Amino acid sequence: MKYLSTGLSFRNLAFSMRMGAFTIAKIVHETCQVIWEELVNGFMPVPTKEHWEKVSVEYNDKWGFPNCIGSIDGKHCQIKCPKQSGSSHFNYLKYFSLVLQGVADADKKFVIVDVGAREKNLPGTNIKVPHVLIGDEAYPLKPYLMRPFPSRVLNPAREYFNERLSRARKCIECAFGTLRAKWGLLRKDIEVSPKKAVVIIKCMCLLHNIIREKDGNSDVDYCNVMIDLQNNWENEGINSV
Repeated sequence: MKYLSTGLSFRNLAFSMRMGAFTIAKIVHETCQVIWEELVNGFMPVPTKEHWEKVSVEYNDKWGFPNCIGSIDGKHCQIKCPKQSGSSHFNYLKYFSLVLQGVADADKKFVIVDVGAREKNLPGTNIKVPHVLIGDEAYPLKPYLMRPFPSRVLNPAREYFNERLSRARKCIECAFGTLRAKWGLLRKDIEVSPKKAVVIIKCMCLLHNIIREKDGNSDVDYCNVMIDLQNNWENEGINSV
């Protein structure tokens, strides 16, 4: 534990403990591995529905923030340049690191951790950015979620970005449009309990995927939806792919 608490090098520890540096490194690695394997289920178990509900209550009680199941953030953990790593671990802060993503509960304990997630170069460049979702103006701008620039702050570069984002969002617009066209139930009230409706809706989404896999672009409902959407996109000035 001295290695974890002080950060002393294996060489320094080897000198003070009268052991070889390689032996110290092996002991540290094996000890940390055993600690994780033996204690993770007791102190960081896989969250259950009941656990998330408990965290939500505690966030409201302790911090006055309802419906919160955790606070998330990331940290670059600096590392020595790995052998033959190229620039794969080199971050925008100009040092080598592993990314630690963590979710904490209301008691500031980790609920979930993920170590080693990497950014990826944009195609044809050396610029590293995270993978993201894309949404429309209803969504907030997040490191993991891109949305259009507001119309009041547009310039040519931002207009181009908005056009590219809107074009990419056609996928979800078409999927929802085809789903609604194919399944009439989605054009009326689903007169079952919410719990049962969830199952029905998920089933329709699954069937949508099966039909797309089997019939592709020849499906009649898909074709009709694409014609309508294409007309709307043209009216909005969105170029098609």
